[in-house]
Amino acid sequence: MPDFKNKTIIITGASEGIGRALALELAPQGPRLVLAARNRERLESLARECAAAGATALVCRCDVTGKADCESLVKNSIDRFGRIDILVNNAGATMWAEFSDVSDLLVFRELMDINYLGAVYCTHFALPHLLESRGLIVAVASLAGLTGVPSRTGYAASKHAMVGFFESLRIELRGTGVGVSIIAPDFVVSQIHRRAIKGDGEIMGETPMQEARIMSAEDCAALIAGAMRKRQRLLITSARGKMGRWLKLIAPGLIDRIAERAIRLRR
Repeated sequence: MPDFKNKTIIITGASEGIGRALALELAPQGPRLVLAARNRERLESLARECAAAGATALVCRCDVTGKADCESLVKNSIDRFGRIDILVNNAGATMWAEFSDVSDLLVFRELMDINYLGAVYCTHFALPHLLESRGLIVAVASLAGLTGVPSRTGYAASKHAMVGFFESLRIELRGTGVGVSIIAPDFVVSQIHRRAIKGDGEIMGETPMQEARIMSAEDCAALIAGAMRKRQRLLITSARGKMGRWLKLIAPGLIDRIAERAIRLRR
């Protein structure tokens, strides 16, 4: 039997990017997918694709910055499927601006609300059901949650918060049967970059990335699915990310230079 057959899996930020790719990666195994995001039209389109591939799909419009939306997401999942086996906290936003160029400090609050508190809210409401199913919490963070990245101070801070929260929660959940998998992708082709927030609070509207040189959302989703299957503690999706994990301990200045160069080259 496939690993995710009949498993109820909530995916936030499912309408595009990594979330959408993950739903399509899992769909052929016959899971019960709860697809959550703000854009219902894109979710409905995705649900049809997932159903055609073999999944049962429920669409839930959800803004994770609102506690009530997150509570409704969990309630709707239980009402439809009776259980929750996996919660994928994937909804997110990013920024592209050096701190000295930031004129609207609300950028930092917005990023914390989406990237960090949104995951906290969803996890809070889903946790009692995950305890019943001895399920899995997946936190899609970032390499920027493990090390600092220039031009992305607010994003890195929110992802550091996310990693700290889920590492702490993992310890609290020892012995309960609930697993916590933290995902730290390198740059991935995604619409998130086009919606990146500039220092003045406006949206970029176009990606600053050289997309031909970075990982596709589909490749990233395949790696995440593998980590979910193994209930892997931490997944770092790139060789330089894995190398950086150790170099940071012995040559932190070198990691600073690597991060600076990566941003400069947009790859």
